[in-house]
Amino acid sequence: LERLAKTKEAAKLSRADLAVCVAAGTTGATTVAATMICAAITGIKVFATGGIGGVHRGASESFDVSADLREFALSSVTVVCAGAKAILDLPKTFELLETYGVPVIAFGQDQIPAFWSRESGLIAPLRMDDPKAIARAHQMRAALGLAGGQLVVNPIPYIDEIPNHEIEPAILAALAQAQAQSISAKKVTPFLLDYIFQITKGRSLAANIALMRNNAVLAGQIALAFVAD
Repeated sequence: LERLAKTKEAAKLSRADLAVCVAAGTTGATTVAATMICAAITGIKVFATGGIGGVHRGASESFDVSADLREFALSSVTVVCAGAKAILDLPKTFELLETYGVPVIAFGQDQIPAFWSRESGLIAPLRMDDPKAIARAHQMRAALGLAGGQLVVNPIPYIDEIPNHEIEPAILAALAQAQAQSISAKKVTPFLLDYIFQITKGRSLAANIALMRNNAVLAGQIALAFVAD
């Protein structure tokens, strides 16, 4: 873990390059898609992450769409997150998940959260308030022979959120800077997150840590429900 945290050479791994990296014995960091693949192989039914990838803003021109979305239709894993990253085109991201037949479950509220913010303005197609119900839904998908996993969107705690009207100007500034510097492909997300960190003077990172801890708690509760069943 220490080597992975300190290295500057880690590849960003998804479905396309996971096997190549393993075969070559090189170092890589897994995206949500690659983590889902590894979890499915090893029998892990649920894990937590910060936010998933999705359809980037301006994707109608760049065609930049994360492989995370398609993976939810392939790997039978439940993923707990705080929504898709707010730097993305959220309406298009969740439309594509619907096309892939992915259950998007909001935990404890009707709206889909927007990563740093509790509300996105988008109503979730499904809502559940009990980790046991989420675990049962996962098991039922398997019993029905339905491929793919579940996306559980868990809002950041009130005390830690950055409301949408505060974070959106920082996102727009970061996007403008990325375009000005011709940042593209796998470099886009790290660039945007770092730029937003600078603009918010670290507030975005503090919120990120808080939502990750919150997601880990819920994922742990779902995991316990699997064992209880």
